[in-house]
Amino acid sequence: MKFTLSWLKEHLDTTASVDAIAEALTDLGLEVEGVENPGEKLKAFTLAKVVHAEQHPDADRLRVCRVMTDEGEKQIVCGAPNARAGITVVLAKPGDYVPGIDVTLSVGNIRGVESHGMMASERELELSDEHTGIIELPSGEVGERFIDWLAAHDPAKVDPVIEIAITPNRPDALGVHGVARDLAARGLGTLKPLKVEAISGAFPCPVSVTIDADTAGEGGCHVFAGRLIRGVQNGPSPKWLQDRLRAIGLRPISKLVDVTNFFTYDRNRPLHVFDAQKVQGGLRIHRAADGETLVGLDEKTYTFSAGQVVISDDKGIESIGGIMGGLETGCTEDTVDVFLEAAFWDNIQIATTGRALKINSDARYRNERGIDPAYNCQALDDATRMILDLCGGEPSEAVVAGQVPDVSRAYRLDAKRVISLVGMEIPESEQRQTLTALGFRMDGTMAHVPSWRPDVMGEADLVEEVARIASLTKLKGKPLPRVTSGVPRPILSPLQKREQVARRTSAALGYNECVTYSFIDRAAATLFGGGEDAAMLANPISSEMSHLRPSLLPGLLQAAARNQARGFHDLALFEVGAAFSGGEPGEQALQVAGLLVGNTGPKDVHGASRPVDLFDAKADAEAVLSAMGAPAKMQVMRNGPAWWHPGRHGVMCLGPKKVLGIYGEIHPKVLNELDVKGPAVGFVLFPAEIPLPRRTGATRGALVISDLQPVERDFAFVVGTSVQALDLVNAAAGADKGLIESVRVFDEFVGGSLGEGKKSLAITVRLQPTDKTLNEKDIEAVGAKIVEKVSKATGGTLRG
Repeated sequence: MKFTLSWLKEHLDTTASVDAIAEALTDLGLEVEGVENPGEKLKAFTLAKVVHAEQHPDADRLRVCRVMTDEGEKQIVCGAPNARAGITVVLAKPGDYVPGIDVTLSVGNIRGVESHGMMASERELELSDEHTGIIELPSGEVGERFIDWLAAHDPAKVDPVIEIAITPNRPDALGVHGVARDLAARGLGTLKPLKVEAISGAFPCPVSVTIDADTAGEGGCHVFAGRLIRGVQNGPSPKWLQDRLRAIGLRPISKLVDVTNFFTYDRNRPLHVFDAQKVQGGLRIHRAADGETLVGLDEKTYTFSAGQVVISDDKGIESIGGIMGGLETGCTEDTVDVFLEAAFWDNIQIATTGRALKINSDARYRNERGIDPAYNCQALDDATRMILDLCGGEPSEAVVAGQVPDVSRAYRLDAKRVISLVGMEIPESEQRQTLTALGFRMDGTMAHVPSWRPDVMGEADLVEEVARIASLTKLKGKPLPRVTSGVPRPILSPLQKREQVARRTSAALGYNECVTYSFIDRAAATLFGGGEDAAMLANPISSEMSHLRPSLLPGLLQAAARNQARGFHDLALFEVGAAFSGGEPGEQALQVAGLLVGNTGPKDVHGASRPVDLFDAKADAEAVLSAMGAPAKMQVMRNGPAWWHPGRHGVMCLGPKKVLGIYGEIHPKVLNELDVKGPAVGFVLFPAEIPLPRRTGATRGALVISDLQPVERDFAFVVGTSVQALDLVNAAAGADKGLIESVRVFDEFVGGSLGEGKKSLAITVRLQPTDKTLNEKDIEAVGAKIVEKVSKATGGTLRG
């Protein structure tokens, strides 16, 4: 939507600058997409007068002029044939930028004669293509700014053009008067009332108008009004109208057509004119039959589908209702009798027909968004008056078919609710004044919506209008009041805190976070204990996203496969998210999963790189669990699910039913199915299973440290090969829980003199006394307990 500043001032009495208007429009929701201000590039130029001109001593086509300027008399060399004494010219001084030639002037020397500036032509100032000579002005004072002279004598050449973007819900702003109304409501001026014309017909209209029953009202044409004007003299429009249309990018055609274009942009009122002498009989608004055609004003042939609304006379279709007229009945310079039409169409029907026929016209653009139904007949009179003023002629009585629809409605204005929702103290009187300025009629607390605002459909829209005019840029941030005094309670729940800690710890361990879809294919879900119908999506995006994931590992393994296919073989990935055991609420649980694939690092000369193993996964799993607050001592069992390697995994738990996590190698069959090249190890942790700490305070207990010397003793036990090292470690640690600080396996030996089915496990036991220094007798007593406990728990014997 484009309009000029002078056009806007036809509707708005304002002294606001272009910048102030542009800023206000954007703030009002009518975003300014651009401002073209021709005066900006002309503001440096001033008027001067040539007092003497003589032939250049060394050039036939140049003249040396003495020019009176606001800085005194200057010498300028000019090649224009009309350069002579006594004329008023436009002066460009040294240092001025001349847009038409893209040059910044300096003092020049032209064939031995200094020139202090130039006298400009219209093309050099980008005012027109005229360049046969310099500009000669009929009036003006020396030193007067050229843009001031143009504003007084030829304002169209310095009239700023403003372009705004219109959202679909604001059709009222598709007319300059509607834009002016918003600015007046904001306080940037006073809205000028529209002149209400009343046209009395001199004779009955010879062109009748009817609307078929299946086309009248909703889905077709609500009302169709028109009148004949005979004896008009069509031709080029007056200069003011042509300048206004050209400024907004429209090509002036003729008086009759330009009047309709003017009303389209001035009042958001599309109109159409028929050459009445080419119309046979009356006009009928009806639905087209399938296959009927029309040559439009754009000289293209359009083929209609059944049901599209058209306007026909006795010989056939003459216009596409509300979208485009036909070429045959279009007005030309020879038109003498014209039929002027103003109608209100169903906007959905207009949009449907326009899209089907691929027509983008100004009439369609406005009719499909919604125009003012109550202005229909008045628009006919206003446009008639303009045609009579420009073209002469005699008007007939108006003919009307159909009825203007009743769009009246009212909504309650709750001033307190407005303040609550907007967050600004807007007095009720100001709220009422705002709505009144926008055209609403206030009746008590009820606001009656104007007919030109189809977007206002409830009380919330009243709030929006008040806020829009008040300007949300004035909204000041206010902190929310505290519910309780003192230090506020933590915002995050314990589970959310664990989720945060798990992310940070995993990233600190060198893992890269993945965010995968919660949906996977049935085959992958089945590999991890899912794939049942309860977790199947009713409307999946694709066959590869048909089921809710039962674990985070499938997504990580698929990500690893994609990376391996692109040459990245050593990976450390993790994800924190929900896994699903079904499709019902509550059948999901938070998981933390990590995956290591390939080697621990790149190859190097020291041979430090090695394939990842389950102990890497175990160390990382323990680190993440520790960061989330899990107990330091846990049981490790081997009863994990089938997607883990049966002999190379561990289930970390606080009991048979309290599983905190699982780590280990991924089963080779799973890797093969998901096309992942091993080795691949990983872990899955369950943060919700970690017991909450007994103490919820932020303070820490006192540091307990002993000043007595610790003692370490080594033991080697011969046990069966099926005995787990953990069982032996737990048995040794339980010999004296108060004295034994830690037990650690440091060696394993199988074969040799031990015989079949036997192995040797060597452990280091660290004793930390708290009340006295241990003597040899105390140490031996503890050692005997350890041997007894291990023998009883594992059947092992102390190795000799």
